[in-house]
Amino acid sequence: DPRLMHSLGMGFTVREGVRARLSPAPRQEILFNGRPLEIPTVCGVLASLQAPPLKVELESPLPLSCGFGLSGAAALAAAHAANALLELKCSRQELAMAAHVAEVEQLTGLGDVCNQHHGGCLLKLVPGQPLNAARLAVPEQSIYYRYFGPILTREVLADPRRRERINQAADQALVVLKGQLEMRQVDFEACIRLSRAFAAESGLLADERVLQAIAQIEARGGAASMIMLGNAVFSNQPFDQAQETALCNHHARVLA
Repeated sequence: DPRLMHSLGMGFTVREGVRARLSPAPRQEILFNGRPLEIPTVCGVLASLQAPPLKVELESPLPLSCGFGLSGAAALAAAHAANALLELKCSRQELAMAAHVAEVEQLTGLGDVCNQHHGGCLLKLVPGQPLNAARLAVPEQSIYYRYFGPILTREVLADPRRRERINQAADQALVVLKGQLEMRQVDFEACIRLSRAFAAESGLLADERVLQAIAQIEARGGAASMIMLGNAVFSNQPFDQAQETALCNHHARVLA
């Protein structure tokens, strides 16, 4: 049941997200930054909401398939926009669940929608409740990132051996993460280092460009990890050819 399937662990949202603008159309059309693009999660969530044909215009400065959760964010943004445009009167929870189910069914993610639904830095520990999360006491702060190329999440999630290795590494990381809930202020740098250890133990951290960038950051005393799932790096310190974003506590919402 996709309504019960999800990932456990820590995740956070960043300042740059996805904006969706919907309008009636003779046939469904999806544009991403002005270019036609098939985004299965958007098609799935609109179908689940029984929406008529719509023109979906999505905008984001972040790249697709690089670990930024855009498949889930696009679905959630489209769901909120459709709910407002069509006056569906769905709750935020219902819209988030519809977007989450679309992600699971398309094998594009297991936990991004939860973070985007709530905003901030979150810890998910309850199996079978994909939108249940506890907020960690991490203040908004700058985060630096660089992406080298995509990883197809579908290929990872569809491989039983890779999933098993990921789950084993996750069990170890979750033990450490549970202790963060009791802290008045969480050390975000320590969380990044834990993420890096998990990425290595799970076998996800394999791209030489990503490994080299992380090593250079750590050599200067910074903390860095892989953005999952993507051949991309994030850090608490500026580094070569990195772009800046920031941890953001805002949740998905209708802007106008």
